[in-house]
Amino acid sequence: MTPDGTLAVAAPVRPTLPIVGTSDRFPVRRIYCVGRNYVAHVREMGGDETRDFPLIFQKPADAVVQDGGTVPYPPGTDNLHYELELMVAMKSGGYMIPVEEAVSHVFGYGICLDMTRRTVLGSPDAPRLPWELKKSFDHSAPCGPVYPVEQVGHPSSGSIRLEVDGAVRQDSDLGLMIWKTPEIIATLSRFYSLEPGDIIMTGTPSGVGPVLPGNVLVGTIDTLGSLTITIGEPAVAAA
Repeated sequence: MTPDGTLAVAAPVRPTLPIVGTSDRFPVRRIYCVGRNYVAHVREMGGDETRDFPLIFQKPADAVVQDGGTVPYPPGTDNLHYELELMVAMKSGGYMIPVEEAVSHVFGYGICLDMTRRTVLGSPDAPRLPWELKKSFDHSAPCGPVYPVEQVGHPSSGSIRLEVDGAVRQDSDLGLMIWKTPEIIATLSRFYSLEPGDIIMTGTPSGVGPVLPGNVLVGTIDTLGSLTITIGEPAVAAA
């Protein structure tokens, strides 16, 4: 900030999500993500089936893409994958939240996609490759509208399903999550102060796979409507 209190450059606009049943919007502060949270997905990624400590990473808030929007095919990859997930929107939080109190801090739920550079061109592969390159790129966090808890309760079971151009690619149940929503919230709060506006992506079931420009993705979760995005042409040439 300059001495007279004005900003030296334009302030970034905070992304917001629509809230079902109202004209209000939900402001997005941070996006926390949990990986490998369905046994079948762990298997398809070559992992074991033990209930290991959850894999935690973040995406930038400005990676949000609105329902009905377009995700440009990102640079630096020729293998862009979808991962459909339950989205948790927080109204409060703090540190060290007990599991039994966790859902009292939830504002609502929705549908989201963790778009992933499964392969990063010109870089060494995992485990040395930073997850930011695979997970935290521009437009990597499509998010649907937020359904308040008062409307939908706290979903813990029900269909989670993704279609690509009308063909089913993921078809599972929220009840198969290894780490349940209250456990995820409690675990995150051991390391971060959860705050109003935080979004949590809770992991994807099996069936992840590649998409190409022109593909239309439609994700649905019982009681939470749908999320639709289109994969667009590359914003820049692949590296």
